[in-house]
Amino acid sequence: MADYWYSTDKKALLSRLRRIEGQVRGLQRMVEGDEYCIDILTQISAADKALKAVAVSLLEGHIGHCVMEAGNDAEAAAAKVKEASDAIARLVRS
Repeated sequence: MADYWYSTDKKALLSRLRRIEGQVRGLQRMVEGDEYCIDILTQISAADKALKAVAVSLLEGHIGHCVMEAGNDAEAAAAKVKEASDAIARLVRS
């Protein structure tokens, strides 16, 4: 198993993801309980924002650690930057 940069923040990252999981379960309960559609959409927006915040945090870490660790190896650095660019493109499309 690889030891990634976020291993030092793993507890906080997992805590954020568990909160998001709770938000999604809350959405399921709202639908099951026939809640007002606008209230459901508001909660979907909040969950989406929370997930994007996690994604941005991971991207910042990737750039700050993985790309920087590539150091003077131009080919390795270019590959890491390409990974980050592709990830950003996926986030922007969603």
